[in-house]
Amino acid sequence: MNGATTSPQPGTAGGQRVSVAGVMLNLPPWKALAAPVVIVLVLAMMILPLPAPLLDLLFTFNIALALLVLLVAAYTVRPLDFAVFPSLLLVTTLLRLSLNVASTRAVLMHGHTGTDAAGKVIESFASFLIGGNFAVGIIVFAIITVINFVVVTKGAGRIAEVSARFALDALPGKQMAIDADLNAGQIDQAEARRRRVDVSREADFYGSMDGASKFVRGDAVAGILIVFINVIGGLLIGTVQHSLSVEQAANNYILLAIGDALVAQVPALVISVAAGLIVSRVADDDDVGGQVMKQLLSLPRALGLTAGVIALLGVVPGMPHLAFLALAAGIGYLSWWLSERQSRTPAETPTDETAPVDTEASWNDVVPVDVLGLEVGYRLIQLVDREQGGDLLSRIKGVRKKFAQEVGFLPPSVHIRDQLELKPTAYRVTLKGVVIGEAEVFPGMLLAIDPGNATQPLQGTATREPAFGLPATWVDARQRENAQAAGYTVVDPATVVATHLHHLMQLHAARLFGRAEAQQLLDHLASYAPKLADEIVPKLVPMPVFQKVLQNLLEESVHVRDLRGIVETLGEHGARTQDPNELTREVRVALAPAIVQQAWGASRELSVVAIEPELENLLVQALAQGAGGSLEPGVAEYLVTASAQAAQAQEDAGHSACLLVPDRIRVPLARLLKKAAPRLRVLGHAEIPDTHSIRIGRLIGETR
Repeated sequence: MNGATTSPQPGTAGGQRVSVAGVMLNLPPWKALAAPVVIVLVLAMMILPLPAPLLDLLFTFNIALALLVLLVAAYTVRPLDFAVFPSLLLVTTLLRLSLNVASTRAVLMHGHTGTDAAGKVIESFASFLIGGNFAVGIIVFAIITVINFVVVTKGAGRIAEVSARFALDALPGKQMAIDADLNAGQIDQAEARRRRVDVSREADFYGSMDGASKFVRGDAVAGILIVFINVIGGLLIGTVQHSLSVEQAANNYILLAIGDALVAQVPALVISVAAGLIVSRVADDDDVGGQVMKQLLSLPRALGLTAGVIALLGVVPGMPHLAFLALAAGIGYLSWWLSERQSRTPAETPTDETAPVDTEASWNDVVPVDVLGLEVGYRLIQLVDREQGGDLLSRIKGVRKKFAQEVGFLPPSVHIRDQLELKPTAYRVTLKGVVIGEAEVFPGMLLAIDPGNATQPLQGTATREPAFGLPATWVDARQRENAQAAGYTVVDPATVVATHLHHLMQLHAARLFGRAEAQQLLDHLASYAPKLADEIVPKLVPMPVFQKVLQNLLEESVHVRDLRGIVETLGEHGARTQDPNELTREVRVALAPAIVQQAWGASRELSVVAIEPELENLLVQALAQGAGGSLEPGVAEYLVTASAQAAQAQEDAGHSACLLVPDRIRVPLARLLKKAAPRLRVLGHAEIPDTHSIRIGRLIGETR
């Protein structure tokens, strides 16, 4: 477990068992009082006078605490491992300010007695670090304050602000990724819950760090003001109340004020550096020291060039030759040693092929097949990688959202992986491990699609648009404006892949709709019509029948968005029959207005393809229930060919391709014509609403 979390465990006699960085510690029951008591004591130091020995102890504790925080921050692998840091930053800042107040009281009250009036720690800082010279002390204090306030604190605050903004912006995407992994079965509920908590804690942490950085900035300002108050107040008190000379008062009070300020600002600088280390960490499995050693010393050539430049500077007249040349020799030796070590590593490390395999097979070796997958060649990885400007992932999210809005159910997640067996610029779409579509796109180029009214050819690679088979040409990106002016539709490779994927999902919607999707659809219905969902499915209509009815609808491109109407129709006829095909017919009649609108839009006059009466009677006799359900090969071949031609003619005329037939033969005809004319809809007479009129645009069989 990363970070520090608290959870009560049995058998601890009222205490609590706390995990800190993976180590379990038993803490007594009164540990809950520790933080409030410490804060109250810190605040009490502002009010109660403290003797000099106690001030020495507290100042020493403050320095030790700052060093401890810095070392923990340096060894922290993830920022969330030190999630208490913002609160600790507030406590340490409050402790320094309280000590400043307590020491200021001691300096102003007893400063006339000597430089040890506020304890030996302040006296040591005033005499040892600045040599007893208050002018030097003021300059050193100003430099430390500028470094802390302008450089470290301002930079750490800016990083925390940007990190908080990015963490909040990325929160929905991370939550969707967790849900996708959970739906795909790659993680369980417990792991998903843990990841959601980590994502939320990360956003909260950076937000807290953004605000906590203001504590350090305010502490620096307060330190400057306290120095001026101590200097001016000390001079007045020493000369007026204690009749000291100006020189003696300056020697006592100014040195004590500078020593007091340095005692507080040095730990403040250490804490600020720790804050910078925490917020500037990049996710890795190593601490800061390990990252520096692994990355800074990973290129021996860089060290060699550095050694050469230092050596050249060392031979320049007037330079300290010994220092430069000695350092150049040391860096050069380190570069040679690292280079030799890296060259020996491949020969000494056994390869995967020679490594013995002694593990037993387990169920973990059985990898579940992705329901919907996208495999890409290695040159198409840039379309997926956001760092390289690829936006295919966001396009696919948009495709899934559009599919859910149009069709009526949420499709499975699309799992993307690179495939070395493919051409570098090829991709393929798989459904339950089976390839259902493949094509080739070229990153850096554009696909100019001819919708039928292009005025001139383009220079490029001729091809076919993968989704609908329209003639197209791969052109250079500089030809975009010329292609658009010539009547072409110009799209980028990511749009080509996303459009192809959306088209394939529409064609195979029935296969995408499994038992899990059916249950999720019912759960969604229960959210806004709970009684309807409970009374019909599965009490009246079993779940397999419900799933099969919806698959039959999707098989013929009928959207299932009106789930309430579908379930109500099933409830109306479910007591009479449990046959999925019969129930599908009743549902189609109930959805007739939606089916017609999906095909013709808002038009009230429907241009359809019909069958010549004699041929229609022949089909009714052959395909109606109880008649054997078979056609002569010649009749079936003619019907398939004529239907495909009629559908194409309807589309060329700008009408929807729909074949109107008697209800009794609608299902067998739809199955017969599905492969030959996939865009041809087959409707029964009962599926045409009374509010619409029929106009026969094509008649199959009139020239037969």
